[in-house]
Amino acid sequence: MELELPDAAATQRLGEDLGRVLPAGTILLLSGDLGSGKTTLIQGLGTGLGIVDPISSPTFTLVNEYLEGRVPLYHLDLYRLDGHEVNDLYLEAYWDEQETAPGIVAIEWAERLDNLPPQAVHLALTYADHGGRNVTLSTQNPSHRALLENLLSHGLLVDEV
Repeated sequence: MELELPDAAATQRLGEDLGRVLPAGTILLLSGDLGSGKTTLIQGLGTGLGIVDPISSPTFTLVNEYLEGRVPLYHLDLYRLDGHEVNDLYLEAYWDEQETAPGIVAIEWAERLDNLPPQAVHLALTYADHGGRNVTLSTQNPSHRALLENLLSHGLLVDEV
């Protein structure tokens, strides 16, 4: 499913819509060039989850945890790392429910993961000709796919391209 995001506010709204409905255990894999809206989308996700703390990209800390929302948000940023360094971090702890409280895991620069988490929702953000952004959402998880299609059909997500 591809959506048009005409501005940063639309990107934020997409995150908010997702934050209101995604269940704990959801893994979001975000990819896109610098400035394509990954952090903006996650800021909206936090708003939709009811997180009041400001959300910033954990480029240097690698992980920010926000535990006060509807479900916890684990925000990871892999920008500064290569595949070998990513593998050494044991990030699986964030989607292994025995290690952390079940929440939503949002990973910026997810293309740097060698082993992608199973059943994740992929969000690929790209620049659009009109100055906005486009996002392609895809998943192999039937329940996530149905949830995304339901959101779109009820107008909760921004318009489809």
